[in-house]
Amino acid sequence: MTIMTKDMAAIPTQTLKLGLTLTMLPELEHLLGDSAIEQSTVDNILTLWIDKHQLIPALSLLKSLPEPFNFLFDLYGVDERLRLDKALLPAKDFTLVYQVLSIARNQDIRLKVTLEDNEHQASITSIWPSANWYEREAWDLFGIVFDAHPNLRRILLPPTYQGHPLRKEFPCRATETEPFTLDDDKLAREQDALRFNPKEWGMDESSDDNDYLFLNLGPNHPSVHGVFRIALQLDGEQIINSVPDIGYHHRGAEKIAERQTWHGFIPYTDRIDYLGGVMNNFPYILAIEQLADIQVSKRVECIRVMLAECFRILSHMLFFGTFAQDVGQLSPIFYLFIDREKLFSIIEAITGARMHPSWFRIGGVAQDLPQGWHIMMQEFVDYFPAKLDEYEVMVMQNSILKNRAVGIGKYDTQQALEWNISGVGIRATGLEWDLRKSRPYSGYENYQFDIPTAHNGDAYDRCQLRVDEMRQSINIIQQCIDNMPQGNYKADHPLTTPPRSDRSKQDIETLIQHFMNVSWGGVMPKGESSFAVEATKGINAYTLISDGTSSSYRTRIRTPSFPHLQMIPTLAKGLMVADLIVILASIDFVMADVDR
Repeated sequence: MTIMTKDMAAIPTQTLKLGLTLTMLPELEHLLGDSAIEQSTVDNILTLWIDKHQLIPALSLLKSLPEPFNFLFDLYGVDERLRLDKALLPAKDFTLVYQVLSIARNQDIRLKVTLEDNEHQASITSIWPSANWYEREAWDLFGIVFDAHPNLRRILLPPTYQGHPLRKEFPCRATETEPFTLDDDKLAREQDALRFNPKEWGMDESSDDNDYLFLNLGPNHPSVHGVFRIALQLDGEQIINSVPDIGYHHRGAEKIAERQTWHGFIPYTDRIDYLGGVMNNFPYILAIEQLADIQVSKRVECIRVMLAECFRILSHMLFFGTFAQDVGQLSPIFYLFIDREKLFSIIEAITGARMHPSWFRIGGVAQDLPQGWHIMMQEFVDYFPAKLDEYEVMVMQNSILKNRAVGIGKYDTQQALEWNISGVGIRATGLEWDLRKSRPYSGYENYQFDIPTAHNGDAYDRCQLRVDEMRQSINIIQQCIDNMPQGNYKADHPLTTPPRSDRSKQDIETLIQHFMNVSWGGVMPKGESSFAVEATKGINAYTLISDGTSSSYRTRIRTPSFPHLQMIPTLAKGLMVADLIVILASIDFVMADVDR
C-alpha cells in the first residue's frame, strides 16, 4: 500500500469517530497488496485508489466479511481532466467512485478506479442489483461503458440525446449551445424513440396461451406522484413485469453546481426534494463546513435541527394525506393541508419563505430567530399531537386501507440492503438505522427521542412509521424550544457566507470579506468532503470535490428516492395494478429527488 502524501498538508483534516484504516481490514489489505493508494479526505472515510481489475474481487470480499459492507451507498463518476489539483492524485481522465457502507460496523469505504477516455469498466450488477441504475447514470452523464451490464441505456436523458453532459467539455449554460428547435420530423423521431419495445427489455409479447397487454402508467397520472412512467406487462390485471422510466424531471443540478459559487448553489438544493425545504440545505452546508473546518455555535445547531424537524413533519403530513387519497380516502388530505398551512406560517415568519426558504448558510443561518418565535412554535407543538391522533384513527384503523396495504409491497432487511433502501423503508423491516442516532450531527446526540421501527416491511408499516416519526419530531422541536442556546447565528470564520451584516459595518476586513464572497464567492480549500443526513425520505448525502476555486469541481448528490424506485419491479411482480398504486404511495418519493 502506498500512502499519498505529496502536498496533502494543504488539505485540512478532521477527526471522525467512524474512521477506518486499511490495516483494520487485513483481508482487503492482503487482496490489494502494495498496489492500493490511500487518499486523505476531510470526511475521514477510508479512500483507496485501486486497479480496475481488482474492483470486483475487492467489493465481493467486502460484502462477504463477517460484518459485511453490504450497502452500496453510492456509485458515480468524476471527469478529472480539468482538475487543478490533479497532479496530487493518481487520476487519469475519469474516475469511478464506489462507496460502500457497513451498518454493523457503522463505517464506510470509498474505492476509486481510474479510467482513460473510452476505457470500459466491468459492471458490478452481479454483486449489487441496485448498481444497475447507478451504472446507467454514469454512462448517461459521462459516457463510461460498463461491460456485462444487463441493459446499458440512457436513464435521465432522452434516448436521442447527443453527448454526455457531466463531461467537462459540455457547456454549463443553455446560452452556450445551439437554440432548441422542434420541427415535425424531429417531433416524430422523439415520439418514436419513446415507444416502449418489450423485446429491448427481455419481455415476451405473448405466452403459450395468452397475449400480454403493455400499459403505460404515467408520466401524466395522479398516482405516480410526478412525471414518472412505468411500462407494465400485464396478464389481465396481474403485473408480470414492469419497467420504471425516469428522467422527465431532470434539470442537471450536479452540472449547475459547477458554474455556481459555493454559496450561490444553496437555493438549488431546496429544489431537489422540493418537499424537504431546509432539509436539503443540511448535507450540502455540513459538507462545506467540514471541508473548510468551520465550527458553528450551539445556537445554530439547535436552530437547524428545529427547522429540519419542522420540514420532516411537513413532508410526512403530505405523504400521509396522499397515501390515504391513493387508497381511496379523500378527507384526510384536506385536514392535513390545513395543518400544513399552520406550520408553513411559522416557517414563513422565521425564514421569510415557505416551501423553499434556502435559509441555511455556510457557517450559520440567514438571520437570527425573530422575537416571539417560541410562542408560535409552542402553539403548534401543543396543537398538533391531538390532531395527529385523530388522523391516525381515521386512516390507519380504516378497514379498507388495511385490506389494501397490509402485506403489499413487502420486503425484508436483506432485500432492503441489496436495493439501497434507507429511511422508513429499511426501518419498516425491523432495522433501527437512523443517522440522527447512528452518526449524530448538528447536536442530535443531545436530544431524547426514539427511532420507530416495524417488522413486516409492507406498505402499511411504512405509513405507520411516518406517523410515529411525526410524534418524535414534535418531541425534538419541544426540546429545541425549551433549550435554545444563546450565541451567534453565524460563525466568524472568514469563509462564512455572507458574514454577519452588523460586523461588516464595523471593520474594513469584514466588509472586504463580504464584498469578495458576494461578488465572486468564497474559495474553499482543496479536498473532498462527504456528509449524509437522515432526510425526510431516507439518506441524503452530498459529496463535494474542491480544487481550490470559488466553485465546486464536482458535486455529487446522493438522494434516497433514486434507489427506492429501482425496486418497483421486484415489489410489483405478481400483484394487481391497484396494488402497484399502494406501493408507489408507500415509497414516498419526489421525482426531483430522483432525477435531480
